[in-house]
Amino acid sequence: MQAQNMTTEQYIEKYKYVAIKEMFEYKIPASITLAQGILESGSGNSMLARDANNHFGIKCHSDWTGGKIYKDDDKKHECFRVYSTAEQSFRDHSLFLSTKQRYAFLFDYKITNYRAWARGLKKAGYATNSKYPSLLIGIIEDHNLNRFDHVSKKEFEKMLKENNIVIQDSVSIDTLQPPPTLSVDSTANPGEYLLPTPERKILYNNRVKYIITKKGDNIERLKDELDMFEWEFYKYNDLQKGTEITPGMIIYLQPKRRKGTVRKYTVKKGDTMWEISQRFAIKLSWLYKRNNMALGAKPHPGQVLLLRGRVR
Repeated sequence: MQAQNMTTEQYIEKYKYVAIKEMFEYKIPASITLAQGILESGSGNSMLARDANNHFGIKCHSDWTGGKIYKDDDKKHECFRVYSTAEQSFRDHSLFLSTKQRYAFLFDYKITNYRAWARGLKKAGYATNSKYPSLLIGIIEDHNLNRFDHVSKKEFEKMLKENNIVIQDSVSIDTLQPPPTLSVDSTANPGEYLLPTPERKILYNNRVKYIITKKGDNIERLKDELDMFEWEFYKYNDLQKGTEITPGMIIYLQPKRRKGTVRKYTVKKGDTMWEISQRFAIKLSWLYKRNNMALGAKPHPGQVLLLRGRVR
C-alpha cells in the first residue's frame, strides 16, 4: 500500500527544527529553507524526496562524490544528489548556498528579510521559473513561516526541550558512502524510460517526453508524482485550466515543438486541431500559424495540414 502523502503543515512540523538549526549555523532564514523544501519537494512527496531524500532539487554538479539518481528535468537523464537522510539534504542545501560565490550577496540581507532572499535566489539562478520569488513568498506568508526567523537561540533550546526533540549533528557530506547509483530501467523499450514511480512510463514523441494517463489520474496527483507545477501541465498541453483528465490522454511533460517529424497530415473525420497538435507534439498556436488558419478555426476532413514549413 502506498504511503499517504504528507501535508504541508506536517512537513513544517517535522522539519522546522532542522531549518532553525541550519539558520543559526549558516545564517540562512529558516523561512526560506522551509519554503524551498516545500516547493521543491512537494512537501516531501516528490520522487526525489521519497527515493533520494533530496528536498531541494540539488543536482550533482562536478564536485559531488555521493550517491546519484537520474531523472529527466531541464534536460534528459539529469543527475541529482542522493542523501541517506532528509537532514543531510538540509545541510547540503546550507553548504550549497553558503559556499557558492554566486549566492554570496544573499548573506548581506537581514536574516528576517525573506522577500529579499526570495528575489535574490532567482537572481542568482537557483531556479529558472520567473515566478519563483512569488511562489516562495506566498508559501512563507500563507504558513507564517517568517515567525521562525525571529526565534532566538534561547527560545530554540526551550522549544527542543519542551517537545523532547533531539537533533543529531549532520554527518559531513564528504564522508557519505555513496549508495548504489539509480538510473533508468535498462529493460525499457527504446525511447521509453521508467521513473521510480508506480507503473508510470515516460515516453517520447518528437523529442518531447509524455505520459499516457490512466484511471484515477488528475492534475493534483500528476504534479505531485512527476514533480511539476500545475501550470506546466496546462501550458505544455494547450489545455484550459480545469480541463478534466481522462484515461488514455497524451500529456506532455515539457513544451511541445514548433514543427513535426513529418511534413504533412491529412485530416480525418472527427479530428480537432488540438488532437492533431497532441498527436504530433506540435504547439497548437504553431499548427494554426503554419497553415495560415485563424486561431480556433476547425479543420475539415481531407484537408492537408502542414506540420513542417508554411502555406505560401
